[in-house]
Amino acid sequence: MTPVRSRLALVLTALALVTPILVVAQNASSSSNGQIPLLLRNPSLSQDKIAFLYADDVWTVNRNGGEAERLTSNGKVAAGPFFSPDGTEIAYSAHLNGNVDVYVMPSGGGVPRRITWHPGGSEVVGWTPDGKNILVTNGATSFRDFARLSTVHADGSGMPESLPLPSGVQGSYSSDGESIAYQPITKWEEAWKQYHGGQTTPIWIVNLKTLDLVKVPRENSSDSNPVWVGKSVYFLSNRNGPVSLFRYDTDSKQVTPVGENKGYDLKSMQAGPGGLVYEQFGSIHFVDTANGNADHAVPIQVHGELSDLAPHQASVRADEIRNATLSPTGARAAFEAHGEIFTVPGEKGDTRNLTNTPGVAERNPSWSPDGKTLAYFSDASGEYQLYLRDQTGFKAPKVIDLGPDPSYYYSPTWSPDSKHIVFADKHNRLWLVDVPTDKNPAGKPVQIDKAIYGSFGFGFNTVWSPDSKWMAYERDLENQLHAIFLYSMETHKSTQVTDGMSDAGSPAFDLNGKYLYFIASTDDGPSHAGIDLSSLDRAQTSAAYVVVLAKDGASPIPPESDDEKIKEEKKDEPNPKPPVADDKKDDKDKDKKAADKDKDTKAGDKDKDKEKDKPVEVKIDLDDIGNRILSLPIPPRNYAAIGTGKAGVIYLLEGPPFGRASGDGGPGIRAVWRFTLEKREPETVLNDIDAFQLSADGSKVLYARKGGWTIAPADDLKPGNAAPGKPLNLGSMQTMIDPRAEWRQIYHETWRIQRDFLYDPNIHGLSIPKIEAKYKPYLDGLASRAEFTYLSVEMLGEINIGHMFVGGAHSEDNGPKAGLLGADYKIENDRYRIAKILGGQNWTPGLASPLTMPGVYVKEGEYLLAVNGRELHAHDNLYEFFDGTAGKQTILHVGPNPDGKDGRDVTVVPINDENGLRNLDWIMGNIRKVNELSGGKVAYVYMPNTGGSGYTNFNRYFYSQLDKQALVLDERWNDGGLIADYVVDVLKRFPLSGAIERDGKPVHDPVGAIFGPKVMLINQNSGSGGDAMPWYFRKAEIGKLVGTKTWGGLVGIGGYPPLLDGGFVTAPRYAIYGLKGEWEVENLGIPPDVAVEELPKDFAAGHDKQLETGVQMVLDELKAHPIPSIVVPPYPNYHKSDGLGK
Repeated sequence: MTPVRSRLALVLTALALVTPILVVAQNASSSSNGQIPLLLRNPSLSQDKIAFLYADDVWTVNRNGGEAERLTSNGKVAAGPFFSPDGTEIAYSAHLNGNVDVYVMPSGGGVPRRITWHPGGSEVVGWTPDGKNILVTNGATSFRDFARLSTVHADGSGMPESLPLPSGVQGSYSSDGESIAYQPITKWEEAWKQYHGGQTTPIWIVNLKTLDLVKVPRENSSDSNPVWVGKSVYFLSNRNGPVSLFRYDTDSKQVTPVGENKGYDLKSMQAGPGGLVYEQFGSIHFVDTANGNADHAVPIQVHGELSDLAPHQASVRADEIRNATLSPTGARAAFEAHGEIFTVPGEKGDTRNLTNTPGVAERNPSWSPDGKTLAYFSDASGEYQLYLRDQTGFKAPKVIDLGPDPSYYYSPTWSPDSKHIVFADKHNRLWLVDVPTDKNPAGKPVQIDKAIYGSFGFGFNTVWSPDSKWMAYERDLENQLHAIFLYSMETHKSTQVTDGMSDAGSPAFDLNGKYLYFIASTDDGPSHAGIDLSSLDRAQTSAAYVVVLAKDGASPIPPESDDEKIKEEKKDEPNPKPPVADDKKDDKDKDKKAADKDKDTKAGDKDKDKEKDKPVEVKIDLDDIGNRILSLPIPPRNYAAIGTGKAGVIYLLEGPPFGRASGDGGPGIRAVWRFTLEKREPETVLNDIDAFQLSADGSKVLYARKGGWTIAPADDLKPGNAAPGKPLNLGSMQTMIDPRAEWRQIYHETWRIQRDFLYDPNIHGLSIPKIEAKYKPYLDGLASRAEFTYLSVEMLGEINIGHMFVGGAHSEDNGPKAGLLGADYKIENDRYRIAKILGGQNWTPGLASPLTMPGVYVKEGEYLLAVNGRELHAHDNLYEFFDGTAGKQTILHVGPNPDGKDGRDVTVVPINDENGLRNLDWIMGNIRKVNELSGGKVAYVYMPNTGGSGYTNFNRYFYSQLDKQALVLDERWNDGGLIADYVVDVLKRFPLSGAIERDGKPVHDPVGAIFGPKVMLINQNSGSGGDAMPWYFRKAEIGKLVGTKTWGGLVGIGGYPPLLDGGFVTAPRYAIYGLKGEWEVENLGIPPDVAVEELPKDFAAGHDKQLETGVQMVLDELKAHPIPSIVVPPYPNYHKSDGLGK
């Protein structure tokens, strides 16, 4: 359904309120005089105009200010604008057609032309001085996640040309075009205010012909945004506090401040005729460089339609569903999606939006067993409270205040009599509250228990006994395993049931009230080893158990025996006298018997109904309950949860074979197994699903698979029935979207997440009420979600911590992608010639190289002459020819000659991402290089992260090079994951013994080790787990560190509530410190033992000085301390003198 949108025209003026919403473009302090500040960003300067970004579109205004004109109307501009040197054109990057590409348009408005098509995207950085080319940054030719600078022709023709620089993200040419001032590295967190780690950004000035390098002086400051004005390079820096403007004189080599800044950070800057323009978090300033650097804010009035901000009805996507619950008989399912609570019928009826509250987050619905009410948490008051709403949504909800210590809450679970609710909170506490009635208003929540260790959304998995008098739940112990506990509503006490020697969890009461089921594992300890890399790929199993609750209760699985059943013999009776025929009497007797039989049947049915309706009485004897735990006859598997259906029926959810897998483990639930106490034979009834829930009466199930949800009768779950039930109509979920109301809620939610999740309850000394008030004035002037994200990034930088990441809402990115062939090209003879083909691993998904597939056989040095019948020449844009071909069969005409002689057609399937191929090509090149430099003595292993792929890479390349004597472990551009204890444990192994067999070569034990010298390569993009690994490497005295200082972000993230519109924000919830009680890594980084920078001259000459230095260091150590050879002792001779010897 198309969203209904009204046309909302906003007139933004510094003078008067002329629309229902007042938004004023003034300087950053405008909120102090009652005006609403706007986020006018990325200013650019021409001879007579200033261009800037607002509402994700390009606008221009006269240099002296005034009324701005809107040039674009797509609302998708992502970078820029940048005036051409003569001011006639504007370049910008926009997210259109599923990709971020560079566009150029006349500065007075007009039709933009697209000039880039690479599927990796390109961000405009500036222009060359002659106006013929545009400077862009992208990762098209990088082998890891870093960007390089290149130029593209302003008319979109030809092939991009990479600058001879190893990396770069911002740059400005000298007026003669011979040199460039640029920022060689970038920060993962641009707004980290007082950052001191390895990603503090320098500014380098390089002569592009000689590659001579000049570094702008600094002392670990973050310098950025260089622009060239005459013989000076202006730039932004935090060297004196807030980010301010500085000037570097290329003659004197001195840096001087330009003005003083005690306010918001300066965010972006560009140079133009006679001056500079910069942004101070929304306020645009002009600096007159020809007049003593006089600085003034530019008054700007913006008139424009912002129709996307109007409240409008919209469909809620199925992928926005966060939590689900099934009604007690399975007639409907309730979903949390986009901050609303919906109920969706199994088949008949309409979808209902029970809440309809734009700008309010409702979470975690739970349906009462009597079917009347849904419980959920709502932040309508500003903090989360427990709401009870009639299932029709017609009545006003009842609100239960959750006390003076607000938090995030999870898993509201009703008692079967619908009189109580138990729930958990973020602080690992388990709470119980009574449901209010007209006679008995709700009391205060009562804390039942508290977990010991912090966790990611740990919820106790609480269940109620059928009579509502007991609860069972799991909780962690001091040994970090979990145990099952029982809580009595009568005594208000908890009792531990399992002994803590296994990891027990997921309790479930049988509906007959006699038994409690749970799962437990005795081998999952290694896979639950916190954040350790050693926890990956550990096979784990759990088994199902049952607790007989009453001390006189019978076993649910008594011994069975097959025996012959003997029929009872009838005793001999005298023959009765033959009856005298009486037809009338016989008819009366028959009628009476039939009536009696019918009466007995009805009476029996009534007895059965009474028996069925009779409340279940649960008897639990706590004494010696541990000895009434029995193992169910179900084969152990990696069960993740257990649930109960009808009496005597249980369901087991099987997870992936590994507790933590190094790769994609597939769906979260591999199989659903059903087991009945009657049949005692487990059977698979569902496979490959993402969620599973049983109705309260056990008659229906709700399950999710591949984004869809289905309600099915439990009896329809049978082996061989792959998709029981009918999928729910999720496309009927609708809600009112009010963007600004949502942003206000998300703004407060963002700070609430910091308050409740950040590892430091003191928020690094920051007052949340004060900081929230500081940035709040910007909310009413926001014109897009991207601006809200920009605001969030800036304000969260005030906390001063790593891993502070922000993401916007869902973005449609399904446009056709340009295809790539896994090759590099050069221009020769007016043609594209294949200079290099990236060798892949065609047997590995994601690493297939199109030109090396069987039947293609294209060779390096051949010409690419045509694509799908279109002739390709040097002036053509190569990537434009491949637009929309990714994943599709494409016909290439290739040949050894530029004129097409001896050419041939080949069919290939281009890919949309070469990153994996380029990384693999770089790794294999480094292995060959290290072999060459060391004469085959040194192994090379690259780890891209300390997660799954890093673990895989280490195991693959380390153990395949055990014949080497020394090791270079490369963790540059390692973006973390887990803590690499496993790698350190392997690398610090030392020989314990030797071993030999009859026909083999002797070996050391442990076999999986390299005993010689080792070095580790690090750089500024080694972070998080990539910070910890070199730190531990040094602590373990394994070897030296070579390169540059690491990022300095050793905190961890995960487990946050999603934002209302589908975006996210993190709040580092745990931090790692040294054994001496100091923060040794966070905001500092790990410095190398031997510092080696990556310099342009070395790069251009084909040298990797960091790698070459590391190899030479281990070779020198090998020479000084050769590895002793294995000495095999003489074989024993026990028969020298007994006459039996040889």
